[in-house]
Amino acid sequence: MVELIVVGTSLGGLNALTHILSQLPATFSTPLAVVQHRHRDSEHLLVNLLQSSSRLPVFEIEDKLPIQPGAIYLAPADYHVLVERDHFALSVDAQVLHARPSIDVLFDSAADSYGPSLLGLILTGASHDGAHGLKAIKAAGGLALVQDPATAECAIMPAAAIAATRVDYVVQLTDIVPKLLELCHPQLR
Repeated sequence: MVELIVVGTSLGGLNALTHILSQLPATFSTPLAVVQHRHRDSEHLLVNLLQSSSRLPVFEIEDKLPIQPGAIYLAPADYHVLVERDHFALSVDAQVLHARPSIDVLFDSAADSYGPSLLGLILTGASHDGAHGLKAIKAAGGLALVQDPATAECAIMPAAAIAATRVDYVVQLTDIVPKLLELCHPQLR
């Protein structure tokens, strides 16, 4: 059973995330933790934009914030997010692949905490960030879902993830939510 979904995206991510969040039903209870690469000085605008598309509440992650069902959690600008079993921690450690927040940091720590009950999702982006982390999720027994590079605004990130590990599912953007429902909440389909 999937207890947490971690999502990584970069270039084109706002459009992909908006599409996904607008399609998730209000009864979707599996929490999502999202790293969207963005400028370190960006403010809370992204949270507000995503909330306007989502039936689920969207929160910017704060240190020690508990992970609750049915919520979307967004990494704050210029902080790495680490997942501990039932809450998040923030870090200002060095950038990873020129990024903070780093998808790899989120995915690696989530794999350590959630193992086989974790699902990693890589969306559009112009970086290799997330490829190592998705490999760690697979090594821990979790599921790997990647947006089909052909449907990504920028294919670099999903292609790197596919090259790095054995991915369970490669799906078009329009098929991501149906796949999440199938894997996490078959009764909602």
